[in-house]
Amino acid sequence: MESEIMQGLTPVQVVALVGVLGVGAQWLAWRLRLPAIVLMLGVGLLVGPVMGLFLPERDLGPIYRPLISVAVAIILFEGGLTLTQHRLGDARGPVQRLVYLGAPLGWALSTLVLWLAVGLSWQSSAVFGGVMVVTGPTVIAPMLRQAKLRARPAQILQWEAILNDPLGVLIAVLLLEVVLVLETGLSAGAAVWIIGSGIGFAALAGWAAGAGMALAFRRAMVPEYMKVPVLFVTVLAVFAATDTVLHETGLLAVTIMGMVLANAKLSSYTEIHRFKEHATILLVSGVFVLMAASLDFSTLNELTWRAALFVVLMVALARPLQVLLPLIGSDLPMKERWLIALTGPRGVVMVAVSGLFGDKLVQAGIDDGAALAPLAFIIVLATVIIHGFTLAPMARRLGLSGPERPALLIVGGSPFAVALAQALERAEVGTLIADTNRQHLNNARQAGIPTYHGDILGEVAEHKVEFIAYPTVLVASDNDAYNTLVATDMGPDVGREYVWQLSRVRERSRHALPAQLGGQRLHGGPTFDEVNQRIADGWTLRSTRLTDEYSLDDWRQDRPDAVPLLTISKGELRFLQENVPLSAQPEDWVTAFLPAKDKDGSNAVPADVSAEASAVVHDHRNTPKSGN
Repeated sequence: MESEIMQGLTPVQVVALVGVLGVGAQWLAWRLRLPAIVLMLGVGLLVGPVMGLFLPERDLGPIYRPLISVAVAIILFEGGLTLTQHRLGDARGPVQRLVYLGAPLGWALSTLVLWLAVGLSWQSSAVFGGVMVVTGPTVIAPMLRQAKLRARPAQILQWEAILNDPLGVLIAVLLLEVVLVLETGLSAGAAVWIIGSGIGFAALAGWAAGAGMALAFRRAMVPEYMKVPVLFVTVLAVFAATDTVLHETGLLAVTIMGMVLANAKLSSYTEIHRFKEHATILLVSGVFVLMAASLDFSTLNELTWRAALFVVLMVALARPLQVLLPLIGSDLPMKERWLIALTGPRGVVMVAVSGLFGDKLVQAGIDDGAALAPLAFIIVLATVIIHGFTLAPMARRLGLSGPERPALLIVGGSPFAVALAQALERAEVGTLIADTNRQHLNNARQAGIPTYHGDILGEVAEHKVEFIAYPTVLVASDNDAYNTLVATDMGPDVGREYVWQLSRVRERSRHALPAQLGGQRLHGGPTFDEVNQRIADGWTLRSTRLTDEYSLDDWRQDRPDAVPLLTISKGELRFLQENVPLSAQPEDWVTAFLPAKDKDGSNAVPADVSAEASAVVHDHRNTPKSGN
């Protein structure tokens, strides 16, 4: 067995191992609520340089570097798909400053740090400085959820990461082209011609491929079920063809191709983008494990104290200046500026791109290009750990942390929605009611409940609604078809287990929809008319906190006719599902429908020894109109 390990793994074993380790590390990170990048780095180092079980160059041989190149090309194409004109145009002032001014400034500052402090050549410093602009949207999102920041700083950090991620890589790609051409020893005129023609050729090829695919999709020249496969192989073909005609132009071409498709306003864009996201998760995790397994500790030893100095200067000097200088003169409060300036975690895309670009620099005769991948690992690990442990305390100290409580997004304004929001508010659960009809939100506004007027699936909602603050969604409008559309659309982003929906009127008939459409159904399958009729008939929605002295059995005995709706346990909302018995522990909350009191008081709800909150909302037809 030992001799087999020394001989290495077969390519099939490598693919299986990398897939299991990469995806397994991400799943384990989700379960443990840890940054996935830390676990992927750990498993890669463990099976690679530590144990020697898997060494990519030994086990994959000549296909290792081409495999990395193809994976990075697909990752950059997916990044290009996020650069739409409306995203750049709709981004608020601070975000635009951080993109248009902060990204070039970040490149310049990072290049100076790498050149003067770390001691890299100007070529490696310039290329790696472009990659340093990337802040990693896949890393910042879980940090924001854990820190529970207020809406504005959280949205700025998230949008900056989304937009700067592909822009930083694009800068690095362009600089790599420049460096590789200059290293050929050509005259200035020839070098400028080759650089200009190379960038122009890549841009033209990427634009032509993107425009051609968009035209083919619009004219139905490609059937729906083949769009993703055709697009996938087209990306590979464009990358290979442009790289063959003019060396090192393939990455730029596929990035521009993604940008063209992103702005083509295709009806199938959402499905294409989601598939690319899934493919990117697989590729990024695989590339990260491969890069970690191929890490050479001797290269780290050569960096010595300069690696620590690099981290300190990037975190404490370059990042703050990159943020604070562009925001001079903006209306953003100084506290929020400092929070953003001191938060800049890097992600896995940076490691994948750095490893590939470092190899290309080494092949061009720039020896210190080998230090790019180790430096990328160091800055990624350091920033994830530093910001992961300091973001929440810093936000609390600056008074920028949001409320430490669960929250529910209710789509559809109605008496039931208002009653539920009031009952949950008294149980310290935040709510937001969204509806496209302003009149449906009148009762909620009068009750002081936060509301959003507009389509929750619209582009405006992306900027107006802080979706990250609402981990659970209940779709409860008066339009069954719209409810199904919203629940189906939000399921992949929020998580299907956290998207709930009132039952359709024809739910149990032959018109029932497939299971993959819509959200989870509530216990008993209540419809919109049924829950609102209860409110009109005088039923109440009441939240009751259980204690050691007042258990769930006591609650059931006092309320034999109650219809439980959800429980709140350890800060998490849990709607009751079909065929799942009600379960709650002391300190949990139970929210339920309680029947109206009879005139003689025979069905009156008995008094509790528990902490209790109730909400009664009458039918809107009996609610007096305001003087407005």
